[in-house]
Amino acid sequence: MTAAVKTSFLTLLVFFFSTIAFSQNDSIPNAKKDSILNTQQDQTKKMMSAIDSINMSDSIQQIVLQQQINELTTRDKRKKARLQFKIDSLKNVQVSRDLKAKQEIDSLRANAKGVPVLFFKDTVYYIYSKLGSFSPSERAERIQHKLENLINNNSYKEELLIIEEGEDSFDLIHGDVIITSITNKDAFWEDKPKKEIAESLRALLVVKIKDYQAQNNFFALIIRIVVLVLTILIFYFLIKYLNKGIKYVNEKIKLKFKHNIKGIKFKNYEFLSTERELQIIDFLFKVFRYFVIAFVLYLSLPVVFSIFPSTKSIADTLIGLISSPLKNIFFGFVSFIPSLIAIVIIIFVAKSIVRFLGFLALEIEKKKLKIPGFYPDWAKPTFNLLKIIIYAFSFVVIFPYLPGSDSNVFQGVSVFLGVLISLGSSSAIGNIIAGLVITYMRAFKIGDRVKIADTTGDVIEKTMLVTRIRTAKNEDITIPNASILNGSTINYSSSATNLGLILHTTVTIGYDVPWPQVHELLISAATSAKNVLDDPKPFVLQTSLDDFYVSYELNAYTKKPKLSAKTYSEIHANIQDNFNSAQIEILSPHYRAERDGSGLTIPPNYITDKK
Repeated sequence: MTAAVKTSFLTLLVFFFSTIAFSQNDSIPNAKKDSILNTQQDQTKKMMSAIDSINMSDSIQQIVLQQQINELTTRDKRKKARLQFKIDSLKNVQVSRDLKAKQEIDSLRANAKGVPVLFFKDTVYYIYSKLGSFSPSERAERIQHKLENLINNNSYKEELLIIEEGEDSFDLIHGDVIITSITNKDAFWEDKPKKEIAESLRALLVVKIKDYQAQNNFFALIIRIVVLVLTILIFYFLIKYLNKGIKYVNEKIKLKFKHNIKGIKFKNYEFLSTERELQIIDFLFKVFRYFVIAFVLYLSLPVVFSIFPSTKSIADTLIGLISSPLKNIFFGFVSFIPSLIAIVIIIFVAKSIVRFLGFLALEIEKKKLKIPGFYPDWAKPTFNLLKIIIYAFSFVVIFPYLPGSDSNVFQGVSVFLGVLISLGSSSAIGNIIAGLVITYMRAFKIGDRVKIADTTGDVIEKTMLVTRIRTAKNEDITIPNASILNGSTINYSSSATNLGLILHTTVTIGYDVPWPQVHELLISAATSAKNVLDDPKPFVLQTSLDDFYVSYELNAYTKKPKLSAKTYSEIHANIQDNFNSAQIEILSPHYRAERDGSGLTIPPNYITDKK
């Protein structure tokens, strides 16, 4: 016998016999429920008192009128008729009053809660009203105590259980002991005559007492003990062999799949070794084995406790601990089905709308569908914005259908999350709004060469929060959208395709060089570059006449702004070659040197002898 089986078996025996001893020594307590009747019953009591008072006054008035009629002689027929008319009117008013009160009280009766009178944990009937100074719960407790004394003292005899009619009640009596009294108020709550209630109660008690005596005689007790022993043995062997069976299955599975257990690896990293995986399998089977043993042990307890009537309520409680949650889950799910259908419909409609808008956005982006005033690069961000709005609206509509959405806990968590988001996302929201504004401003699009603040590069990504730029040095720079909106942006690509981007550079040449020659050399340097356009032609502007030289600005058109750095480099190289070949000194920037008349700023290989 394993330790787990022994422990389970001993637990079962100790728990059972201790409960038997406790249930035999203690009488069944009645819960103190002095406040079980709600405000509706208090209103009923006040109504009953008012009706009784009015009816009493009307009855006295009717008696006085009837005495006046009796005192009149046979000649006063008119006066008798008037008095009789008053009596009839009072009776009619009383009947209508009672009828109206009964209708109002019937509606109260449906929601009223009574205190149960228990006979060995079996409900006999309910008490709704007071009797003298005794509250409903005190009446129920006294009745239970009297019934238990009859059984425990072996003084019960069916022929002694009788019904006697009192002045205002019907009393259920056993010998000299009044078990209970059925009053007018009791009849009112049961909506039956007092005598009928008393008779049905007596008949019910006779049956209950006979059943109890039949279930608790010596022969029945012997049978229950035998059934108890057999039940414990059955569950003992069931737990024992389940324990062995699960161990056997564990060993068989490890033996059969031994070659397949090689640990868990991902590429070169080993998450679980073979030994560790075997340990986890053993652990899982061990947890499963203890769970099965505990479950079977728990199921055995209600069966054992249900054998004896005195412990049957414990069995009902143990079963209720499992059945009640399962029942609540089942009925909760059934009641949630209409809301679930509504949620599914809302989600389906929202997804269908999003799919349709996604299709339209794709068609606009591919320029298959054209909408006047709506640019293709707006399609994707507009779709994303509408998708967020649709899903947010759908969640707002779905929220009331969610289980527990009206609970204080759910609402408190929602408010807490809302406060966290509002406090921690002010900058994020600012970037999102800036991203939307930038999108619809069309300041730039993906692939454009731009300059934002001190950063120049190509736009590689636009999101709701940031814009990413890749520089000519392959540096990826992330810029918050709010910073872009607050500053200026230069777009080199927006007009390059149609008009051409003008690349410009400045050189300074001395006054001794004729300006037409300078123009010719500069334009030649520009046209020699690969990415410079021949049409429109490059041109030169003389931007200033300085103290020592003239400033010449070379302007050349290109349609490849992304290659502007390389193009600039090529133009500058061509300018140096052309001017050096023409033996013209470039004085940009300020050139200063000690000269003895034998040296120039021109490289030697460009100098030729002049004759």
